[in-house]
Parts: sequence; C-alpha cells; structure tokens
Amino acid sequence: MLYLIIVFAPLLGAAISGLTGTRFGGQKLGEKPSMIITTGLLFLSGILSWVALFKVGIGHEAAQVNVLRWMDVGDMKANWAFKIDTLTAVMLVVVNSVSALVHLYSWGYMSDDKFKPRFFAYLSLFTFAMLMLVTSDNFIQLFFGWEGVGLASYLLIGYYYKKPSANAAAIKAFVTNRVGDVGLALGVMTIFLVFGSVHFDTVFAALEQNSERTLSFLGGEYNAMELIAALLFIGAMGKSAQFVLHVWLPDAMEGPTPVSALIHAATMVTAGVFLVCRVHPIFELAPAVSGFITAIGAFTAFFAATVALVQNDIKRVIAYSTCSQLGYMFFAAGVGAYNAAMFHLFTHAFFKALLFLCAGSVIHALHHEQDMRKMGGIWRKVPWTYGAMIIGTLAITGIGIPGTQIGFAGFFSKDAIIEAAYSAGIGGSNAGAFAFWVGIIAALMTSFYSWRLIFMTFHGTYRGDKHTFDHAHESPWTMRAPLILLSIGAVIAGAAFYSRFMSNAGDFWHGALPVESHGEGHHAALPAGNLYAMAETTASDAHHADEHHGGLFGWLFNKVHGYPFWVLLMPLLVSVSGGIVAWFMYIRQGAEKHIAAIENTGGGPLYNFLLNKWYIDELYEVTVVRATRFFGDIFWKIGDVKIIDGLGPNGVAAFVAGFGKRLSKLQSGYVFHYAFAMLLGVSVLILVAFRGFGG
Repeated sequence: MLYLIIVFAPLLGAAISGLTGTRFGGQKLGEKPSMIITTGLLFLSGILSWVALFKVGIGHEAAQVNVLRWMDVGDMKANWAFKIDTLTAVMLVVVNSVSALVHLYSWGYMSDDKFKPRFFAYLSLFTFAMLMLVTSDNFIQLFFGWEGVGLASYLLIGYYYKKPSANAAAIKAFVTNRVGDVGLALGVMTIFLVFGSVHFDTVFAALEQNSERTLSFLGGEYNAMELIAALLFIGAMGKSAQFVLHVWLPDAMEGPTPVSALIHAATMVTAGVFLVCRVHPIFELAPAVSGFITAIGAFTAFFAATVALVQNDIKRVIAYSTCSQLGYMFFAAGVGAYNAAMFHLFTHAFFKALLFLCAGSVIHALHHEQDMRKMGGIWRKVPWTYGAMIIGTLAITGIGIPGTQIGFAGFFSKDAIIEAAYSAGIGGSNAGAFAFWVGIIAALMTSFYSWRLIFMTFHGTYRGDKHTFDHAHESPWTMRAPLILLSIGAVIAGAAFYSRFMSNAGDFWHGALPVESHGEGHHAALPAGNLYAMAETTASDAHHADEHHGGLFGWLFNKVHGYPFWVLLMPLLVSVSGGIVAWFMYIRQGAEKHIAAIENTGGGPLYNFLLNKWYIDELYEVTVVRATRFFGDIFWKIGDVKIIDGLGPNGVAAFVAGFGKRLSKLQSGYVFHYAFAMLLGVSVLILVAFRGFGG
C-alpha cells in the first residue's frame, strides 16, 4: 500500500485538478482547492518516499509490487509492477521531494496565472510519469514512463502556448527526444529478440550466457551486448541532453520557472542517468560503449560549461549548468562509478532546484526580467533569495575541505566522480584520464559562471529600469519556504548521505548497484563494477603513494584515503580560482565595464562562438532541418499532392466532376432537343433491330 500511495497520489491529484478544476471540467472545483489537493498529495508522496528510502536502503526491505496484468501477447509478457530497491527509493525521494516543493513554490510564482488548475495538473502528471519510469520492473513499463515525461514536458514547456517561442521550444524538445527514443525503442526490441523477455531480472540473469552473441545490424555484425548498450544510451542521450541531442534543453526555459526546476533537477533529464544505472549489468559487458559514455559525458560537461560562461539570461546559465553536471554523472557511469553518479544526481537535485527557484524569485521580484545585464545591486531587496543563491553556488562549485567531512553537497558528490575518473585513468583507461582532466577544467568554468551570475545579478549598480528596481521585493513565503528547505539539502545532503552512497555503499545499495569500499574516510569508495578499476599497486608505483615526499611540494603526492593529495585538492583550487577571477572581473573592475566593452567591440570571435552555443543549432538548421524540409516538400508537394492525391481521390473526383459537368450540358431544358434525342434513339434501335433480322 505504501508504494501504491507514493506512485498514484500524484496521478490522483492530476486527475482531480485536470478534470474538475479547468474549463473543460466546468470549473467545479476552482483554483485554490486544486492547488491544495495537488500540493498536499505531492507532500504525502514526498514524505512517504523518505520512509521508503530508510526501509529499503537501511532496512533492506526490497519489494516487488504487482499492480495488474498488463501485456500478455505470446511470449511477450509485461505486467504493471514496481521494482522497489535502493535505486528506486533514491529516485522516489528525488522526484517527489523536489516536485512537492515546486508545487508549493508555484503558489506564489504563478499567482497571476489564470489557469492554475491546468498548470498544477500538468505538474502532477509530469511527476506521475517519472514515478512510473523509476519504479518499473520491465522495459515496457519504463518506456511508458519515458514517453509520459516527454508528453508532460511538451505540455509544460509550451504552457504559454500563445507565445510562438514557447510553442517552438515545446516542439523542439518533443522532436529531439523522439530521435533518442527511437534508439531506446530499438534497444528494447533487441533485448526481447535476444532474451525473449523484457523483465529486468530475467534479462540480467541471462546476460553471461549471451555475452558472446552477435547480431546483424545496418549491414554489420556486432556483439549483442554492445549493440543493446549503444541503443539504450542513444535514448539516454536524448532525455539527459548529452552533446548532439542537447539542443532542446536551453530552449525549455520558455516554460514557467517552476517547470525548469522540475525538469532540470528531478525528472526528465535525470531519466537517462537512471536508465544507465538501472541496466548497469548490460553496460558492464559493453566496454566499448562504456568508454564512449565516458568520453561523451566528459565532452558534454566541457561544452556546456563553455557556453554558460557568456550567457546573459539567468535561466540559460543554470540550464547549461545542468547539461554540464549531467555530463559528470554520465562519465562517472561510464567508468563504472554508478554509485558516484547516483550520489551526484541526488545532491544535484537539491542545489539545482534551489538555483532555479532562486532565479525564479529574482525574475518575480524584477517583473519578469531575465537579462542579467539589466540587473545588479538587488541583494538588499531580496536578502532571502540572495542567501539561498549563495548556498546553491557554494554547493554546485563543490566548496569543502579535502580529506574531511566538511563541505557543501556538491563537494562530496562531484569530487567523488572526479576521483573515480582519476582511478580509471591510472588503471589504463584513456577515456577515464580524459574525463578526469576535463572534469577539472569544467569545475573551473562552473565556478566562474556561477559566481558571475551572483555578481551580475546581486552586486554592483542596478542597470535596468529604475521603476522596476524601486518596486523590487522579496518573494512571498510560499516561495521562500522551498528555498529554505532546499538550502538545507544543499548544505548537508553530501555529508549526511556520503557514508550511505559511497563509503558504506555495499550495505546501502544492497545489490542494486555494484560497489566496493576501499579504505576509510572521505571519497574512499570506488565501484567494484568499474571496468577500469583502480590498480592500487600501479597507483602506488606511479605516484609513490606510500612514501612521504620531502620538498616544498612533496606533500601533494602523499596518499590521503587512497589518493594523492593533489587529486583531492585540485577541484577545490580550481573552484576557488574561478570565483576569484569572476570577482576580479565583475566586482573589482565592474560588470558595467565588461558589458560596455562587449557592446562596443561585438565581443570578438571566441565570445560570439560561445554565445551562439558553438553554432550547433545553426549547423542543425543548414543540415538536418533544411534537408528534412527539402525532402518533406518533395514527399508532400509531389508525392502526396500530385501523385497520391492527384491520381487517387483528387484525380478520380476531378474526372467524375469534369465528366458530369460535360454530361450536364445535354440537359438544355428545351423540349425539341429532348424530342430529337428520342427520335435519334428510336432510329438507332430500329437500325440495330433490322440488322439483326437481316443477319
């Protein structure tokens, strides 16, 4: 019953609000009851999700809940059932906790909206679809939830449907994700072809005996596990906005800010990371695809961070930050550190939701202004928002003391990922070594653009309309309360859950993920399933870890909890350095100086390259979009209109109409015409009759 309430409470709220609180439902319920019911049910699910986490993660009370018989066609059987293990419980907490706070926050943010029941119904539907995805015990149910979040995101991104830009963004998200979903669908079909089942446990039990099997695909022969892993990852790339399929994510900002927080922190973009972790036994048998995941994740982290450096829309900066952080999660999964990937997903939910909701609070205070060039000096106007944004920034930049349990949430999870990549690198993985150094560089850029956002938004002099500044105000308590709760999570989530996710991981995950603990203390846990597991002796030889070095910098190579100290120190150094550079540029020199310089010079080639997102959208326009339009026009104007319609229904109709029009001319209305026709007909009959007799 516990899990049924957790999963179906949001659906119940969506149904009540959607059917009885909208115009379609005849306004039987009204705005306030719709808001109360949907928010209350989400808080119920959120509280019970924490109960489930402690029951499963600590009490090891895993469960299999059969809801109903669903699909039973020949050998293909897929019931509607819940697979409840620690991985599921973590996702339940992330999804429902953030969604509940987003619902509450929306009370204030959407106060002027005329269609609140519809909005809250969409939010609850979005949450339910994600819950169906993370609780699934088979690939068909997972695909159902996968497509459900795609539908809900389309509805929410295009919520302001009268805005052309919102409609375009919704379509872009929907179409881009359909590209990835083709890969996922093919992967599920291939799984059924190879294993004859779509149930996770059945498939995982039969992996070893099929590990050497090959399949023909697109004219080539491929290892079945590598092919399945590649197809599944294509789906994950679309949902989690990895490079090439990332283009929908920034445009998703067209939806209301609470939607952005829900998409980026807890639902849609985390689906891909969850999928890779859920089916990790498949990826462990696909080293080539795992290496590709490591490389594409690292490159996405770097690419998105470079773009965020120069964005001026406060929400777009945070959006590209999400894309970059997802890259970290994927390269962690790629090197086999699935527990580190999930740990970062968990902590990221708190500080990313916090950052987005703080941005929404700023936008709300400044009457929907989103351009940071028109902000500045507002920290005294919105002190609660300012404090929460500082906490979120400290969390995402990973501020903490290496080798200790002192730090913000991102310090524990992001550093664990970087250390896992380092372990993979010294274990012989080129992709792991690449991910390690790219992760360090991305951390530097993360710090710079995060503090740039703080300094441009809250410090200096106000650069916008004076009337807007005079009327700027702190958000209502319905918006402030979620900021406070998320701030607490951004501060303590890393330290509080590190031992569960990492150092004591085997007891916590209890088989849901492969983990192995090495040593004690901060960042001591490394994944047992790591394809490029750390070779302790190699590390010792390479870095002389067991020796205490002398000299000024010798201490950098002394081993701390299994790592050279410089590995633990490097993320903190680059984070502090990025903040110092941002302070020097935007506080010491002043944001106005840089804004004016860019306006006067045009920014230069590199600035414009980054501002225009590496021109990826333009590249899509001149290749995929134009080619699609060209062939679409051919199939439409020639194939459909001229050939199918022209020779088919339209052609037949035109012939009949033309023939009838010509035939109708015989109906002149004159009696002598009809008499002549009758006489002519009788003459023909007589002629035929006489010829017959004569024959």
